[in-house]
Amino acid sequence: MNIVIMGCGRLGSRIATMLEKQGHAVTIVDVSEAAFRRLPEGFGGRKVVGNGMDLATLERAGIKDADAFFAVTQGDNRNYFASQVAREIFGVRRVLCRVYDPVREGIFRDLGLETFSPTSYGAQIMVDMLLNEPSRR
Repeated sequence: MNIVIMGCGRLGSRIATMLEKQGHAVTIVDVSEAAFRRLPEGFGGRKVVGNGMDLATLERAGIKDADAFFAVTQGDNRNYFASQVAREIFGVRRVLCRVYDPVREGIFRDLGLETFSPTSYGAQIMVDMLLNEPSRR
């Protein structure tokens, strides 16, 4: 698969590394060249410096040939906007969008995006950890 990832933070770099190791063609976009230091030495994917909300940057990243797009920056609104551009303008089939705010997550999902909220999942996991006390030996 051809995959474009917007955001080379902890999550974006991890996703890029995992998918590249599985043999996918990965391009990762970030506004800061320094962000690419999070990628492992020998990373075989492409790195594009630029704003992932910018059409020209997305085109340089190969969005026209992408099978999937991840929007995983720190900004919910940036992720939403870029996800809509990838889906509506470039016709990317799978668009996955990280959203911190659980309220926005529901709104974005209702608008047709595949969303992931670490806030929602993290809260549920922590509550489950508390209520399902581990057995003591």
